[in-house]
Amino acid sequence: MSPPVPLDGTTLAVGPSNAGKTRLTAQALDRWLDAHGPDGCVVLDFAPAIERDGEILGGPLTQFTTVPDRAYHGVVDAHAPRSEGDTDAEALALAAANTAAAVDRLDAAPVEPRAVFVNDATIALQSDRAPTERLTGYCDRADCSVVNAFESDELGVDNPVSENERQALERLRAWADRVVELP
Repeated sequence: MSPPVPLDGTTLAVGPSNAGKTRLTAQALDRWLDAHGPDGCVVLDFAPAIERDGEILGGPLTQFTTVPDRAYHGVVDAHAPRSEGDTDAEALALAAANTAAAVDRLDAAPVEPRAVFVNDATIALQSDRAPTERLTGYCDRADCSVVNAFESDELGVDNPVSENERQALERLRAWADRVVELP
């Protein structure tokens, strides 16, 4: 189990598939809820679940915790663009659908969050890096933001989805007060 992240400021947890990013975010959410309750708590869950070589990769925060009804829970039924798209154009189209759905969830979120927890942030940023500042700007309104993101070359590097993701990660790293790198 990873050490707990602080429940103030902004934390970005990064790592490859199945490194514990979602579990770490769920643990931070549980600690926030225990200390502060669900009012003003925002959970944005963008993670797809995919099967590769018989192993489930990724998945929602709810595999590790329960999001209370009084918290805002914006869920995207996300695609895994690099796994589902047969061409770069198909992968970008799937990524664009993810971005549009994520922006819709962000637009529907409470205007004044107290805490924001984002699972698989870069799913929302793989087709267009522009929403990165929208997401970080929203997180900056809260006392506590814990964001996790995939960071690895395991799904390829020479495609537009991976390039957009890499550039979004650079922006997220520069924004966060602290970065937790999971092996």
